[in-house]
Amino acid sequence: MAENHDVVIAGGAVTGSSTAWHLAAHPGFSGRILVVEPDMTYQRSASALSAGSIRQQFSQPVNIAISLHGIGFLRAIGEILAVESDRPNVGLHEGGYLYLGEEAHREGFTANNAIQREMGADIALLDAAELKLTFPWLETSDLAIGSYGVSGEGWFDGYGLMQAFRAKARSLGVEYRKGRVMGVEIASGRVTGVTLEDGSRIGCAALVNAAGASGARALSAEMGFPVPIYAKKRSVFSFSCKEALPRHPLIIDKSGVWWRPEGEGYITGYSPDDLDETDHSTDFEVDWALFEEVIWPALATRIPAFEAIRPGRAWAGHYDMNLLDHNALVGRVPGLANGFIACGFSGHGLQQSPALGRGLAELITEGRYTSLDLADLSPERVLTSTPLLERNVI
Repeated sequence: MAENHDVVIAGGAVTGSSTAWHLAAHPGFSGRILVVEPDMTYQRSASALSAGSIRQQFSQPVNIAISLHGIGFLRAIGEILAVESDRPNVGLHEGGYLYLGEEAHREGFTANNAIQREMGADIALLDAAELKLTFPWLETSDLAIGSYGVSGEGWFDGYGLMQAFRAKARSLGVEYRKGRVMGVEIASGRVTGVTLEDGSRIGCAALVNAAGASGARALSAEMGFPVPIYAKKRSVFSFSCKEALPRHPLIIDKSGVWWRPEGEGYITGYSPDDLDETDHSTDFEVDWALFEEVIWPALATRIPAFEAIRPGRAWAGHYDMNLLDHNALVGRVPGLANGFIACGFSGHGLQQSPALGRGLAELITEGRYTSLDLADLSPERVLTSTPLLERNVI
């Protein structure tokens, strides 16, 4: 092969670019890094189209730890990812998450809260009276409990985070190239090179599959490791309301509908059960019926002021949904000494990208995790059909 790189990263959005920067900045790494990305505009990437939020309200300790690192990273991003005098600002707004539940949810909320608080997350449990006192514009007559992120949770500019990682990586010599990794050459349990869509061949000492919803499953199969990752469409709708609703967090209603402030208005969505092996990677049509039939009725029921709202623009994007357990697959690919994967984030990719990029850089360079053990996210669990289950709050 005429061209060789020490590490090839397939996918240059937030996960691939975080990995590239962490690797380039690692004191133990001095090789050449090539990031291969099919769409340099990133217009249809999850990094650009997601709601861009961060929370610690998980039940699995590894996910809580990942997001605790993430919020610290976002708070300091202007310093960490500065390139000369350019200090990125991702507009972090720590408005909090608020999960709403009935009496049947109390046990789960309480158990999750114990784990979250033990790990240092600032999460409070509120009863119905406290919910009404804190958020007087909220309809609470059918609620028994709420789980509220007092600090450390909120939303930010996901596209801005991706671009900040990318700019910092490039400043350290990482090369970005338009293309798609289509083939993987393997010999004696090691990746020796890749083939791009244009037919060019590149030798490499390590390959990272960060291809996301549009390509992770196909590339993983080329690496000899089939994974249950499918692109699932999610529509996001914007709307405005004349009445001011102070201290409005990101709310996840017991109906499953979520919404949060965005500028002078709000954005909202709903994630239906979609566990079949259907891939929506080419479908970017907005599901307007979902807003009319499911979302708006839930909004108006929970907040009376939302009975009179003005719908705005909407868009559709994709999650790289891991059908095994809706948690990321991160680590060394089984059967490959130098093949790695970071996919299947199922909607958590932006908030988890700082910790997972760091972890992959450690694994590639040092052969192990040194700052945060991500072993619970190992892709080995696909082979053993052992899901890492979150106790869903709703």
